[in-house]
Amino acid sequence: MGEVYLPILVLGILGAAFGVFAVVAPTLIGPRRYNRTRLEAYECGIDPTPQPVGGGRFPIRYYLTAMLFIVFDIEIVFLYPFAVAFDQLRLFGLIEMALFIVTVLVVYGYVWRRGGLEWD
Repeated sequence: MGEVYLPILVLGILGAAFGVFAVVAPTLIGPRRYNRTRLEAYECGIDPTPQPVGGGRFPIRYYLTAMLFIVFDIEIVFLYPFAVAFDQLRLFGLIEMALFIVTVLVVYGYVWRRGGLEWD
């Protein structure tokens, strides 16, 4: 039974090792020369603009678009395994997926009604 989970354990260990390596290696082998330009915020090659304390305000459309992106991203994460295991899930899976899609459509309608899909 344990040997079934061995590849998942090995993959988890490799992922954790890579994460630790990606965090630790630049601090050990990276250059340690700091200058004024390196310590400034990077804004695509443009001189940074002064911002108020707290980072400034974003319009509500920014958050609505981000919420819409997350909703559809999560939808794909759930729809793909459903499509793969559709034969095994039968009616229960179909009902669960219908409820999930209705939930996604409610969020989509909310974002649409709040103007998240209108571009200026």
